[in-house]
Amino acid sequence: MSISAQDVKTLRERTGAGMMECKKCLEEAGGDMDKAMEVLKQKGLAQAEKKAGRTAAEGVVTSYIHGNGKIGVLVEVNCETDFVGKNEDFQNFARDIAMHVAASNPEYVRREDIPEERVQEEKDLIKSQSEETVAGKPEHVVDQILEGKLNKNLSAITLLDQPFVKDPDKTVGEYTKEVVAKLGENIRVRRFVRYEVGEGIEVEQKDFAEEVKEQLGE
Repeated sequence: MSISAQDVKTLRERTGAGMMECKKCLEEAGGDMDKAMEVLKQKGLAQAEKKAGRTAAEGVVTSYIHGNGKIGVLVEVNCETDFVGKNEDFQNFARDIAMHVAASNPEYVRREDIPEERVQEEKDLIKSQSEETVAGKPEHVVDQILEGKLNKNLSAITLLDQPFVKDPDKTVGEYTKEVVAKLGENIRVRRFVRYEVGEGIEVEQKDFAEEVKEQLGE
Protein backbone atom coordinates (compact mmCIF):
# COMPACT_ATOMS: atom_id res chain seq x y z
CA MET A 1 0.00 0.00 0.00
CA SER A 2 1.01 3.64 -0.48
CA ILE A 3 2.25 5.42 2.63
CA SER A 4 1.85 9.20 2.66
CA ALA A 5 4.75 11.50 3.41
CA GLN A 6 2.64 13.12 6.12
CA ASP A 7 2.22 9.81 7.95
CA VAL A 8 5.96 9.21 7.78
CA LYS A 9 6.58 12.72 9.12
CA THR A 10 4.07 12.20 11.95
CA LEU A 11 5.63 8.89 13.02
CA ARG A 12 9.09 10.40 12.90
CA GLU A 13 8.03 13.34 15.08
CA ARG A 14 6.44 10.98 17.61
CA THR A 15 9.37 8.57 17.83
CA GLY A 16 12.50 10.33 16.61
CA ALA A 17 13.31 7.40 14.30
CA GLY A 18 14.70 7.82 10.78
CA MET A 19 12.37 8.50 7.86
CA MET A 20 13.09 5.25 6.00
CA GLU A 21 12.63 3.22 9.17
CA CYS A 22 9.31 4.98 9.81
CA LYS A 23 8.15 4.25 6.28
CA LYS A 24 9.07 0.55 6.57
CA CYS A 25 7.24 0.21 9.87
CA LEU A 26 4.13 1.92 8.49
CA GLU A 27 4.16 -0.45 5.52
CA GLU A 28 4.58 -3.41 7.85
CA ALA A 29 1.67 -2.16 9.96
CA GLY A 30 -0.59 -1.58 6.95
CA GLY A 31 -0.63 2.16 7.52
CA ASP A 32 -1.90 1.88 11.12
CA MET A 33 -0.03 4.54 13.12
CA ASP A 34 -0.38 2.85 16.52
CA LYS A 35 0.74 -0.53 15.16
CA ALA A 36 3.66 1.14 13.39
CA MET A 37 4.76 2.70 16.67
CA GLU A 38 4.65 -0.71 18.35
CA VAL A 39 6.63 -2.31 15.49
CA LEU A 40 9.19 0.49 15.74
CA LYS A 41 9.40 0.02 19.50
CA GLN A 42 10.04 -3.72 19.23
CA LYS A 43 12.69 -3.25 16.55
CA GLY A 44 14.32 -0.55 18.62
CA LEU A 45 14.43 -2.73 21.73
CA ALA A 46 16.03 -5.54 19.72
CA GLN A 47 18.64 -3.11 18.41
CA ALA A 48 19.20 -1.83 21.95
CA GLU A 49 20.14 -5.34 23.08
CA LYS A 50 22.80 -5.48 20.35
CA LYS A 51 24.24 -2.12 21.41
CA ALA A 52 24.52 -3.12 25.09
CA GLY A 53 28.10 -4.39 24.75
CA ARG A 54 29.49 -1.28 23.07
CA THR A 55 31.80 1.01 25.03
CA ALA A 56 30.10 4.04 26.56
CA ALA A 57 32.63 6.47 28.03
CA GLU A 58 31.03 9.87 27.29
CA GLY A 59 27.98 11.31 29.02
CA VAL A 60 27.09 13.48 31.99
CA VAL A 61 27.03 13.73 35.76
CA THR A 62 23.63 15.10 36.72
CA SER A 63 22.30 16.30 40.07
CA TYR A 64 18.80 16.38 41.50
CA ILE A 65 17.72 18.12 44.72
CA HIS A 66 14.37 17.29 46.28
CA GLY A 67 12.31 18.46 49.26
CA ASN A 68 13.86 21.89 49.79
CA GLY A 69 17.32 20.41 50.02
CA LYS A 70 16.42 17.38 52.14
CA ILE A 71 17.46 14.82 49.50
CA GLY A 72 20.25 15.17 46.92
CA VAL A 73 21.38 12.81 44.17
CA LEU A 74 24.37 12.68 41.83
CA VAL A 75 24.23 10.21 38.95
CA GLU A 76 26.66 9.40 36.14
CA VAL A 77 25.07 8.27 32.87
CA ASN A 78 27.29 7.26 29.96
CA CYS A 79 26.80 7.19 26.19
CA GLU A 80 29.12 6.52 23.25
CA THR A 81 29.66 10.03 21.86
CA ASP A 82 29.85 13.59 23.14
CA PHE A 83 27.25 14.49 20.50
CA VAL A 84 24.60 12.29 22.15
CA GLY A 85 25.83 13.38 25.59
CA LYS A 86 24.67 16.91 24.72
CA ASN A 87 21.37 15.72 23.24
CA GLU A 88 18.29 17.03 25.06
CA ASP A 89 16.65 13.59 25.22
CA PHE A 90 19.79 12.12 26.79
CA GLN A 91 20.01 14.99 29.29
CA ASN A 92 16.35 14.50 30.21
CA PHE A 93 16.94 10.78 30.66
CA ALA A 94 19.82 11.45 33.06
CA ARG A 95 17.63 13.83 35.07
CA ASP A 96 14.85 11.23 35.15
CA ILE A 97 17.28 8.67 36.57
CA ALA A 98 18.47 11.11 39.24
CA MET A 99 14.87 11.91 40.18
CA HIS A 100 14.03 8.21 40.34
CA VAL A 101 16.98 7.54 42.66
CA ALA A 102 15.78 10.35 44.95
CA ALA A 103 12.26 8.91 45.06
CA SER A 104 12.90 5.15 45.15
CA ASN A 105 16.24 4.95 46.99
CA PRO A 106 17.82 1.94 45.21
CA GLU A 107 21.04 0.53 46.67
CA TYR A 108 22.67 -0.81 43.49
CA VAL A 109 22.52 -0.02 39.76
CA ARG A 110 22.20 -3.57 38.45
CA ARG A 111 21.77 -7.05 39.88
CA GLU A 112 25.38 -8.09 39.31
CA ASP A 113 26.52 -5.18 41.51
CA ILE A 114 24.98 -6.77 44.61
CA PRO A 115 27.67 -8.42 46.76
CA GLU A 116 27.27 -12.13 47.35
CA GLU A 117 27.21 -11.47 51.11
CA ARG A 118 24.12 -9.28 50.68
CA VAL A 119 22.42 -11.90 48.53
CA GLN A 120 23.11 -14.52 51.20
CA GLU A 121 21.69 -12.23 53.88
CA GLU A 122 18.48 -11.91 51.86
CA LYS A 123 18.32 -15.67 51.38
CA ASP A 124 18.74 -16.31 55.12
CA LEU A 125 16.12 -13.69 56.01
CA ILE A 126 13.59 -15.07 53.53
CA LYS A 127 14.18 -18.62 54.72
CA SER A 128 13.63 -17.70 58.36
CA GLN A 129 10.50 -15.68 57.56
CA SER A 130 9.03 -18.44 55.36
CA GLU A 131 9.48 -21.47 57.60
CA GLU A 132 5.80 -21.67 58.55
CA THR A 133 4.37 -20.89 55.12
CA VAL A 134 6.46 -23.52 53.30
CA ALA A 135 6.22 -26.24 55.95
CA GLY A 136 5.08 -29.55 54.49
CA LYS A 137 5.41 -28.44 50.85
CA PRO A 138 7.51 -30.47 48.36
CA GLU A 139 11.15 -29.40 48.11
CA HIS A 140 10.89 -28.18 44.52
CA VAL A 141 7.88 -26.04 45.44
CA VAL A 142 9.74 -24.56 48.42
CA ASP A 143 12.69 -23.74 46.16
CA GLN A 144 10.40 -21.95 43.70
CA ILE A 145 8.74 -19.93 46.47
CA LEU A 146 12.04 -18.89 48.02
CA GLU A 147 13.55 -18.05 44.62
CA GLY A 148 10.53 -15.89 43.77
CA LYS A 149 10.78 -13.98 47.05
CA LEU A 150 14.53 -13.51 46.62
CA ASN A 151 14.06 -12.14 43.12
CA LYS A 152 11.41 -9.72 44.40
CA ASN A 153 13.63 -8.50 47.24
CA LEU A 154 16.68 -8.02 45.02
CA SER A 155 14.63 -6.21 42.39
CA ALA A 156 13.40 -3.80 45.05
CA ILE A 157 16.95 -2.59 45.79
CA THR A 158 18.24 -2.61 42.19
CA LEU A 159 17.80 0.56 40.12
CA LEU A 160 17.30 -1.08 36.71
CA ASP A 161 14.78 -3.58 38.11
CA GLN A 162 12.62 -1.03 39.93
CA PRO A 163 9.37 0.26 38.39
CA PHE A 164 10.20 3.63 36.84
CA VAL A 165 8.76 6.32 39.11
CA LYS A 166 7.25 8.34 36.21
CA ASP A 167 5.76 5.25 34.52
CA PRO A 168 5.42 2.24 36.88
CA ASP A 169 4.28 0.01 34.00
CA LYS A 170 7.91 -0.26 32.90
CA THR A 171 11.15 -0.81 34.78
CA VAL A 172 14.05 1.64 34.71
CA GLY A 173 15.90 -0.94 32.62
CA GLU A 174 13.11 -1.02 30.04
CA TYR A 175 13.00 2.77 29.97
CA THR A 176 16.75 2.79 29.36
CA LYS A 177 16.38 0.44 26.39
CA GLU A 178 13.73 2.70 24.89
CA VAL A 179 16.11 5.66 25.07
CA VAL A 180 18.90 3.54 23.55
CA ALA A 181 16.57 2.62 20.68
CA LYS A 182 15.66 6.25 20.13
CA LEU A 183 19.17 7.72 20.28
CA GLY A 184 20.97 4.85 18.55
CA GLU A 185 23.79 4.53 21.07
CA ASN A 186 24.54 2.34 24.05
CA ILE A 187 23.50 4.16 27.23
CA ARG A 188 24.60 2.98 30.64
CA VAL A 189 23.79 4.20 34.11
CA ARG A 190 27.20 3.80 35.71
CA ARG A 191 26.81 4.91 39.31
CA PHE A 192 24.91 7.14 41.69
CA VAL A 193 25.08 8.51 45.20
CA ARG A 194 22.08 9.63 47.26
CA TYR A 195 22.20 11.89 50.31
CA GLU A 196 19.38 12.47 52.77
CA VAL A 197 19.62 15.00 55.58
CA GLY A 198 20.10 13.28 58.93
CA GLU A 199 20.57 9.84 57.40
CA GLY A 200 22.63 7.59 59.67
CA ILE A 201 22.61 9.98 62.62
CA GLU A 202 21.24 8.55 65.83
CA VAL A 203 18.86 10.98 67.47
CA GLU A 204 18.10 10.68 71.15
CA GLN A 205 14.38 10.15 71.68
CA LYS A 206 13.12 11.78 74.88
CA ASP A 207 9.88 11.07 76.65
CA PHE A 208 7.73 14.19 76.19
CA ALA A 209 6.43 14.15 79.78
CA GLU A 210 9.97 13.83 81.15
CA GLU A 211 11.14 16.66 78.90
CA VAL A 212 8.42 18.95 80.28
CA LYS A 213 9.42 18.05 83.84
CA GLU A 214 13.04 18.91 83.07
CA GLN A 215 12.04 22.30 81.71
CA LEU A 216 9.93 23.01 84.82
CA GLY A 217 12.80 21.95 87.06
CA GLU A 218 10.88 19.11 88.66
